[in-house]
Amino acid sequence: MSLESIRSSVELDLAARVVDLVRQAAGPSAEAEVMVRHDAQALTRFAVSMIHQNVADAVTTVGLRLHLDGRTASGATTIVDADGLRGLVERTVAAARLSPPDGTWPGLTPPSPLHHSAGYHGSGEHSRLDFGFDEATARATPAERADRVRDFVRAAEGLETAGYCRTVYTSAAFANSAGQSAEGRTAEAAMDGIARADGADGVARLASGRLADLDGTALGARAAAKARAARNPVELTPGRYEVVLEPEAVADLLDNFSVFGFNGKAYAQKQSFAELGADQFDPSVTLIDEPLGSRDEHAAGLPFDDEGTPRESLVLVREGVTKAVAHDRTSAAEAGTVSTGHASGSSRTWGPYATHVRLEASPAPAAAPAGDPADPVAASARPLVARMERGLLITDLWYTRVLDQKTLVITGLTRNGVWLVENGEVTAAVGNMRFTQSYPQALGAGMVLGIGRESILLPDRWSGTRFAAPALHLASWNLTGNASG
Repeated sequence: MSLESIRSSVELDLAARVVDLVRQAAGPSAEAEVMVRHDAQALTRFAVSMIHQNVADAVTTVGLRLHLDGRTASGATTIVDADGLRGLVERTVAAARLSPPDGTWPGLTPPSPLHHSAGYHGSGEHSRLDFGFDEATARATPAERADRVRDFVRAAEGLETAGYCRTVYTSAAFANSAGQSAEGRTAEAAMDGIARADGADGVARLASGRLADLDGTALGARAAAKARAARNPVELTPGRYEVVLEPEAVADLLDNFSVFGFNGKAYAQKQSFAELGADQFDPSVTLIDEPLGSRDEHAAGLPFDDEGTPRESLVLVREGVTKAVAHDRTSAAEAGTVSTGHASGSSRTWGPYATHVRLEASPAPAAAPAGDPADPVAASARPLVARMERGLLITDLWYTRVLDQKTLVITGLTRNGVWLVENGEVTAAVGNMRFTQSYPQALGAGMVLGIGRESILLPDRWSGTRFAAPALHLASWNLTGNASG
């Protein structure tokens, strides 16, 4: 039995012990759910083209949510000995008795098997799912991460570089007083780096369930090519431009769609643009939340949420038609439906949102060209750029903020490379610009002129989400000012 398998059994035992302690302290009428997570993260950071920090952290957290006499309270601890668990239960029971009545309590997840997939193990009282789990990534050493940093720096050929390579391993278990019990584990590797040439930055990012998939040389060469091509930018007049967004920029669209648009609480409270069954996107657009990952990328999240609801693929948009939003048990009850497995520690407050969204790539059978390492245009975006008569190629978006949630109007800045494209060729670097754009309108009917042939898995962002994004060719993008003022 592997070390990771032993760890997972430890978490399940901890969860079951806390449920028993709740029964002893509060009686059989108390409803309790317990999520135990062991998170191990390791990060190798570099700046000025040298590694300056290697850190690792591992912590086991026990989270308890308790519903007692119509009142709800939550608590957590990282002290997992007998006294620590007993103290967690005592504090949470006391807090529940002092809390106001909770009329929105949705009840506990009933015993439910995890959704079967190629890595399913277990039956009976509890289930376990390890889909695409790579033990080599979970056990990755600082030297293995440093090798990729070295390759990135060398590939930049003298340009100043900075960024990180990280590995993450999570093992978790869930149990509740209704009899639901489950466990699972996940591992991920990611690299994000920039190269700088005369004040111009180029970026390359990639995530995978396997550290072996991260090629520091390829990423460093791409970042350097972008930096060199972004030197001496011109300043363009604000206005509406045809654009090709590379996967890094498309990830920001998916992030905001997920957190603010397909959020079950926002939908139930009519603060979302989503209208189920409506044609809200171009027919070429299909968005799917894939928490169990896919066979080609070997990257999966945990197979259950913080309420113990089994996760599975959820089609948010199919061929332009909005099909679903993400729900936990609370928002599902408010909307008159069922949970989609998107509960988190903050979902009752912030709302549940999809965390593994993929924009489906073009179904064109031809493979994307390998690309020239010195080309600032990503290989997956090159066919889209070739079709553009006049417009902009945008690598990245950042500092994006919601101006109007209902229509999802976002403002933000371009970053890490913008270029003017004329007659299918890059003709000039362009200075960064501010944009103000409704994301749903940008992907509306007739507005999507093309989608790349490959979805690229990108590292998680501030919301803890992870996206698979292709390049995207859009008819109009509203640039409202220059970053210089």
